[in-house]
Amino acid sequence: MDSITTSFKILMFPWLAHGHIFPYLELSKRILKIKNFHIYFCSTAINLPSIKNFIDENMLENSIELVEIHLKPSQELPPHYHTTKNLPSHLNFTLLKAFQTADSSFSNIISNLKPDLLVYDIYQPWSAKQALSQGIPAVHFAPFGAATFSVVYYQYKSKDPSFPFLPLCLPDQDMETMDRLIKFLSAHVFYDDKDSFFMNHKLSSDIILLKTSKGFEGKYIEYYSNVSHKKIVPVGPLVKQEDTNEEGDFEVLKWLSMKDQLSTVYISFGSEYFLNKEEIEAIAKGLEISEVNFIWVIRFPIGEKITLKEALPQGFLERVKERGIVVETWVPQAKILAHPNTAAFVSHCGWSSVNESIYYGVPIIAMPFKLNMLIDARLVDFDGVGVEVKRDENKLYTGEELAKTIKKVVFDDSGHELRRKVRQVSDEMKRAEEEELDDAAEQLWQLCLKKKERVC
Repeated sequence: MDSITTSFKILMFPWLAHGHIFPYLELSKRILKIKNFHIYFCSTAINLPSIKNFIDENMLENSIELVEIHLKPSQELPPHYHTTKNLPSHLNFTLLKAFQTADSSFSNIISNLKPDLLVYDIYQPWSAKQALSQGIPAVHFAPFGAATFSVVYYQYKSKDPSFPFLPLCLPDQDMETMDRLIKFLSAHVFYDDKDSFFMNHKLSSDIILLKTSKGFEGKYIEYYSNVSHKKIVPVGPLVKQEDTNEEGDFEVLKWLSMKDQLSTVYISFGSEYFLNKEEIEAIAKGLEISEVNFIWVIRFPIGEKITLKEALPQGFLERVKERGIVVETWVPQAKILAHPNTAAFVSHCGWSSVNESIYYGVPIIAMPFKLNMLIDARLVDFDGVGVEVKRDENKLYTGEELAKTIKKVVFDDSGHELRRKVRQVSDEMKRAEEEELDDAAEQLWQLCLKKKERVC
């Protein structure tokens, strides 16, 4: 069948987090260049403006249509909280629970749109069930790595002593946040299904899409494909390519351009983790001791009235003003990482941040705090593309240990080998990128084609 004259409709339905929405958008943009798809993109009202901005910036208004999904009204969770961005931490599980009330709204959406394929995320197995009940194939796209799924499979299902990646496994104390999430999902999302976390993979039609690359995670992709009995299709890192010659109006980039090559550390913990006072003090101390140039992004939850000066140790901003800047606004992270003066990325190891850092050849200084980020940090360290900051006997980060790690990565000879390794993986990622996207688009096309043939 001619893929130029034929068109298929895909309904994209990510979880309500930027770290999920953006990979779904980037995947949509890229497969639209390969196949004649029309895409419906589903999210809550609070997320739609930023999604619309992406569509407009990439001139995709004729190819992607926005679809609003509704959660049941709640005093505890008003509509401006129907996103994880800047959401107070104590409301994370509340939003997850509220998201399950969107199933009736989604039922109407899928009945009205009648897509040829649903691409769905981790916290809505009911969406796949609804699609499959109407003869619509459903594919699980998880914006996580294969190593994470491999470790979670081992820790919660198999406990096979021959598991080949034991160094990635976490001690019991580090599993506490994951244990709480799995318990919550079992009770409120997967409804006591004995395989809970892996239900999505069972429901997925023929394949599972992962935001990863064979150039980085080849051995983990192969392992998880074997144990999940599904074809794991990597879609690449889905990193936006940046032109480092274009600084635009960003003061932070102009500041960075005045520093020496490989002299500056970038520090950010994503849009969903908010540092407490002790963590801020430890990082500030580490930056002072290390004497490195730095760009540090600090974010606060919606409604929290605190200034940077109040949050930081007394006199810190004055003491570091010649070599560091601290911001709480959005910064062009990809442009900062792509800049030749950036030496390392102090990161919480959210999966998108890990992929961005490696893609641009920047070693990671890993400071994870919870969930899969703890596994990602071990992966980064184990595979030689970064170094995990050691914690003290109370599992807390100290300024002294952060400074020691920064100096090792930025100033010591060992940092040269680290940069060589991460650039090698970056090259492998980029070499495989186009082929992986072509394969993913073709796999989705064939599923749509099978559905059409069944109907005919």
